Amino acid sequence: MKLTTDFTLSKFFNPEKLAAYHELTKPGITFTVLISMAVGFILGSGSSIDYLLLFNAAIGTWMIAAGTAAHNQFLEWRLDGQMKRTRQRPLPSSKITPSESIVFSLSLIFGGLLYLILVVNLVAGLVSLATTLLYLCAYTPLKRVSSINVFIGAIPGALPPVGGWAAATGHLGSIGMWLLFAIVFFWQIPHVMAIAWVCKDDYQHAGFRMLPANDPNGTLATTFILICLLALFPISWGLFTIGMSGWIYLAGALLSALVFLFYGIIFAQNRTKASAKKLMFASFGYLPVVWGFIIIDQLF
Repeated sequence: MKLTTDFTLSKFFNPEKLAAYHELTKPGITFTVLISMAVGFILGSGSSIDYLLLFNAAIGTWMIAAGTAAHNQFLEWRLDGQMKRTRQRPLPSSKITPSESIVFSLSLIFGGLLYLILVVNLVAGLVSLATTLLYLCAYTPLKRVSSINVFIGAIPGALPPVGGWAAATGHLGSIGMWLLFAIVFFWQIPHVMAIAWVCKDDYQHAGFRMLPANDPNGTLATTFILICLLALFPISWGLFTIGMSGWIYLAGALLSALVFLFYGIIFAQNRTKASAKKLMFASFGYLPVVWGFIIIDQLF
């Protein structure tokens, strides 16, 4: 009996297996979702922040975000196996079986949804549900059909601050909330296009139709990138104009947008993998820096 128990425990609590499940949740992306949700929650709360409610919102949001990331990998695990950058993920590398991943992902999604509805509020739960459905049922299949997937995928990607706002207020009726949505939406398009340009050979090999497909000269990509980068300036200004953030935020946000635009212009001039990589790294820094300035502005 002891041997059987030990075997069962080693099977389900194997450190390598747990590490694979952790990897399946895409912890970096999930952490970004949590930070974006927290920013929406803090701004939606105004001068009175319910930290217990924020904690509960973070639990539910993490569960749904982690489950969505895991289920996305289940849906695409065969394609991931065809790309250098993803072939070592838990499913294509056989660290986790497809059946294990689907049970894991759906348990997190439905558990997180139930948690948000019962412990936070219905609106926050519905926003998270919409995020998951758009990501898994629209963006994921469109990646193999049309490059319009970039714009569709930017919608669920920009909903976490909306979910945070909904968690704090129970409603979606605020200009400030939609300005937060717009910041993430217009950041995300250059971010994804830069990654797609860097990895375009990998994507094309696996059959993903990211924007470099049918745009070999990068004309469309450049146009959309520059439009989105320029749009960040009035959107950032808008959050200051309506009185939701002060001068610290405004100075930081405009400077960050200027740096982001600078690397966008470099890409527009060269349209090489090297310039796309610079834009990609600039995009990695932009959103955390802007969120940081918002938090600092709220503190001071």
